[in-house]
Amino acid sequence: MGRKEDNVKKAQKLRKQLDRIRNIGIVAHIDHGKTTFSDNLLAGAGMISEDLAGEQLALDYDEQEQARGITINAASASMVHEYEGQEYLINLIDTPGHVDFGGDVTRAMRAVDGGIVVVCAVEGVMPQTETVLRQALREKVKPVLLINKVDRLINELKMDFNEMQAQFVKIINEVNKLIKKMVPDEFREEWKVTVEDGSVIFGSSLHNWAISKPYTEKTGITFKDIYEYCRKKEEKILAKRLPIHEVALDMVIDHLPNPQVAQRYRIPVIWKGDPESKAGKAMINCDSDGPLAIMVTKIIIDPHAGEIAFGRVYGGTIHEGQEVYISGMPKKYRTQQVSIMVGNDRIPVQNVEAGNIAAITGLRDAIAGSTVTDQPEVEPFETIKHISDPVVTVKVEAKRPSDLPKLVKTLRNISKADPSIVVNIDQESGEYLMSGMGELHLEITEYRIVKEQGVDIVTSEPTVIYRETVQGRASKFEGKSPNKHNYIYVEVEPLEEAVQQAIKEGQIPENVKKHSKEVAKMLQEMGMDRDEAKGIFAVKGQNIIADVTKGIQHLFETKELVKQSFEEVMDSGPRANEPVMGVKVRLVDAKLHEDAIHRGPAQIIPAVRNAIYGAMTVAKTTLLEPMQKIYISVPHDLMGEVSKELQQRRATITDMETEGDMTIIHGKAPVAEMFGFASAIRSATGGRVLWNTENMGFEPLPPHLLDEVTAKVRERKGLKPEPWGPEHYMG
Repeated sequence: MGRKEDNVKKAQKLRKQLDRIRNIGIVAHIDHGKTTFSDNLLAGAGMISEDLAGEQLALDYDEQEQARGITINAASASMVHEYEGQEYLINLIDTPGHVDFGGDVTRAMRAVDGGIVVVCAVEGVMPQTETVLRQALREKVKPVLLINKVDRLINELKMDFNEMQAQFVKIINEVNKLIKKMVPDEFREEWKVTVEDGSVIFGSSLHNWAISKPYTEKTGITFKDIYEYCRKKEEKILAKRLPIHEVALDMVIDHLPNPQVAQRYRIPVIWKGDPESKAGKAMINCDSDGPLAIMVTKIIIDPHAGEIAFGRVYGGTIHEGQEVYISGMPKKYRTQQVSIMVGNDRIPVQNVEAGNIAAITGLRDAIAGSTVTDQPEVEPFETIKHISDPVVTVKVEAKRPSDLPKLVKTLRNISKADPSIVVNIDQESGEYLMSGMGELHLEITEYRIVKEQGVDIVTSEPTVIYRETVQGRASKFEGKSPNKHNYIYVEVEPLEEAVQQAIKEGQIPENVKKHSKEVAKMLQEMGMDRDEAKGIFAVKGQNIIADVTKGIQHLFETKELVKQSFEEVMDSGPRANEPVMGVKVRLVDAKLHEDAIHRGPAQIIPAVRNAIYGAMTVAKTTLLEPMQKIYISVPHDLMGEVSKELQQRRATITDMETEGDMTIIHGKAPVAEMFGFASAIRSATGGRVLWNTENMGFEPLPPHLLDEVTAKVRERKGLKPEPWGPEHYMG
């Protein structure tokens, strides 16, 4: 173990030398070999036994991960690597590749500056590779490429040397095409990956070897030699001569930026405060002496230490026993223990400086996405934008009533640790509703509640979360307050596609009031009317409300209540109490009582709610259903079985191609029809199929299903089957 302790000591020293730090993530499609690769890196750095690398799966320390053989938690480890006579500290975050855990990938990307994209040499670029790459590039995380499982091309597919080269060229071109499509303009050329400069490596993480152009020059071992070694099954020799951890970490140091370089261009993307302020300067310059700014990317619940907040220190230094603030919380918190992570070990340290990743106990109310500072006025980081929203829900009950308090606490902890899980209490029935990214996401979470927290639960069949929107425009609709002294008038129409996209991409800041000038300018460029763009005072989901009134008395004091009411309505629409999406509300007029006592929350909130609901029903509400992209690779002789299975599920096939003796199908299908697809497709094809799905947003429900689905959803929620008409809201 001496080597590990030695590395911990070195890591402590290197934390202060910014040019010697690299914060990296490993991203890939499921089963392309990320975790095995992470193991190799840890073994090479002396953190785990080399013989166990690839078997131990040190970063999959959760027993559920080891049982299912997939990564669920994004874990972290720091290691020391020597390159050209100097030592470097590499903070590594391993991320999941399964579509249901995409939230974890997005959060991990917030903490790193560079990413190793792992692509399987056999399968090539898969749908999820594209998704994780998009998440990385959106956060301005620079990519490099590892083409993994090269030995399979030689030993399983029996490719000759030229066929293998052609496969590599195809993968590199596809990755570069994706990078070019999504990368910020200023890095378009610079961030391309090429074999020549060493930003692409080839290897086998299972057999612990890899090669890159610089390494060929250094060792004289060429691809032809590798081909022969693999054919003769002499990969142990390769692992000794071309250790994957050295080749990969050399590439990381050579091609990925240190925190000081990266924060200059990353901070303006993830933090919208004033770059000239003290905190802004400290973050842009990665200054350990400035105000503290930490972005929490993960909460791990430890049975002994309690909640551990895990995040990137962007500015200042975090100390043990320091008083800090958590964004959105009024009180101060005192940090208890500050540590760095090594695999699943936390090594306590006195403090952690800017540019590093820290694990902190004592921040009880932090969630993934919180900002931790030592000055209450520091603007929080932008909310992490997840590529997909929760689309599947189950009801959760405790088997024994005596377990209810424990279940409530567990659900609270789970939604803290994984913000992609949303927990709501159904006010009507008092049931707990747990929503996630997909069936597997919820299954794993249920398993954690039972196994790790020891709460026996009963869950319902999974159901889909729809979105409500409007089809047309509704002119001036009046909402009256219960005391009939206040009148609110609104118009409603669909929100422009470009604006919805900009909100989704995180281009429009959360706090529109504070950034009103730049928001107005941006929206006008997207074609929105000038008065409307200037009047926007709240954004909720992909919906906005704009004040286009002129000189109305007392409106200024009432606006906060109007905003609150708008947000409530957007959480549950008039058709089926589902969240609203893609709606623009215009406040066009108001008559308000002079006396403040007659226009309190109990009067204004119902008036606004009735006005928006009424206008939405006039504008004809409809439901949007969540869709999934499907990718299926199946032998030609089983095509019929697969087509039959897809037809039963309202799927649309968008593209088909042939590769060798396999047919590759690209298509899309509603999430509601995809429950149980995994076992159905396996039994239909005798397991001879490779398939994968990915959430792809929402599409309108076919008109012939609208009334039937509406009635089902309303019934499930204990509402009468028919939604109210406009007259109900006229009061």
